[in-house]
Amino acid sequence: MQPGGMPDMQQILQQAQQMQQQLMVAQQELAEAEVTGNAGGGLVTATVSGAGELKALTIDPKVIDPDDPETLADLVVAAVRDASTNAQELAQRAMGPLAGGLGGGFQLPGM
Repeated sequence: MQPGGMPDMQQILQQAQQMQQQLMVAQQELAEAEVTGNAGGGLVTATVSGAGELKALTIDPKVIDPDDPETLADLVVAAVRDASTNAQELAQRAMGPLAGGLGGGFQLPGM
C-alpha cells in the first residue's frame, strides 16, 4: 500500500494481467476440448467443442427408419442438446474461478 492509504496501482494491474492470461488459457483449452452427448441409449451421439461448436454426429443405422424421420430428428436434437449442456458445464467449471475474480472477487489492498 502506498502512503496515504491508496492501493498500489501496479499491483492491481499485475493481478488484472494475470487474470487475463488465465482467462485466455482457459478459453483456448475449452475451444480444443471435445464433449459428447447422446440420445436413444447411445443410438445417436453428438460431439461438440468446449465452446459449443458441433464437431461430429454418429447415428447408429438401427435408428434410421425411412418411414419415421421425425424420431431420428428428435434423437439428433436431443443428442446435440445433451452435448451442448455438457459443454456449458465444462465451461462453467473452467471459467468459474476466473469469472468470480472478474466479478468483484478482486481484493484491493487497504480496502
